[in-house]
Amino acid sequence: MKNVRLLAAGALLLGFAAVATAQNYPTKPVRIVVPSVPGGGQDVVTRAMAQKFSEAWGYQVIADNRPGAGGNIGADAVARSAPDGYTILLTTAALAIAPSLYRKLSYDPVNGFIPVSQIMSTYLVLAVHPSLPGTVKELIAYAKANPGKLNYYHFGIGSGLHLTGEMFRAAANIDFTNVIYKGDGDAVPALLRNEVQMSFLNPTAVVQQIKAGKLNALAVSGTARASAFPDVPTMAELGYPEVNYVGYLGFFVPAGTPRDIVAKIANETIRTVRMPDINDKMPIWGGEGAGTTPEVFAAKFKEDLARYARVIKQANIPLAD
Repeated sequence: MKNVRLLAAGALLLGFAAVATAQNYPTKPVRIVVPSVPGGGQDVVTRAMAQKFSEAWGYQVIADNRPGAGGNIGADAVARSAPDGYTILLTTAALAIAPSLYRKLSYDPVNGFIPVSQIMSTYLVLAVHPSLPGTVKELIAYAKANPGKLNYYHFGIGSGLHLTGEMFRAAANIDFTNVIYKGDGDAVPALLRNEVQMSFLNPTAVVQQIKAGKLNALAVSGTARASAFPDVPTMAELGYPEVNYVGYLGFFVPAGTPRDIVAKIANETIRTVRMPDINDKMPIWGGEGAGTTPEVFAAKFKEDLARYARVIKQANIPLAD
């Protein structure tokens, strides 16, 4: 009986400790690791969210840029951090792509993190040079009549742009040549010069050129029309539901982080995303506001792991070192 009472008392104390953990968090600055360069889309979103977190929590929340290796440098830094809620990873679908793309990683993308909350959904827009046909149906017919003559831009093997292009290749049964540039800053001028003819691009990279009529938007990759391009159909509407890239920006924390702290970060994310001065900027930042629970985000992450594994296998993309 004495041992039972001791065990019960211990469990009670642990329960109080868990509650206290959430109530006391944070008690010092919090760091959000951003696996991209300062000034980019991920960085802008993170800094806006961090400012709101700082105001709500009374402690500074800072963005820590760790670019390189397709996001792996930033992810590794967070995976090695203490699971205490003071180091958060801001990442994209690259985390779900990594296990199927790399032969060996210094961290475990699947078991090394806890999904906290999806901040926003992102999509890509199929932008083409004006010299090409003006509909997806006509573009496919042109590609079949001119196999291999179209150049398609992406910025790296296994990137969202690359995989969406491979989804399109397989679904439409067409052929084109992949052309790699360092980033949109180099690729968009090449698209305007007709050196590359098409690509699924982040809308923020080409929205001005599309509005000016210098490029044409034929479709978006998401499951719903984008608020920035309400008149542009989805690939699903056009009969190609397989071309379905719905990316995200979201928060992850190291595995082992207490559940109550995960919940507190998630709740603050949801609250912040719903603020008008944040939510209204989502289309400008290239997506739509989300703000999900850890359970919903974990389900999406699991689904993406399976989807991108299939695409990479189907496209015969070799494993990278």
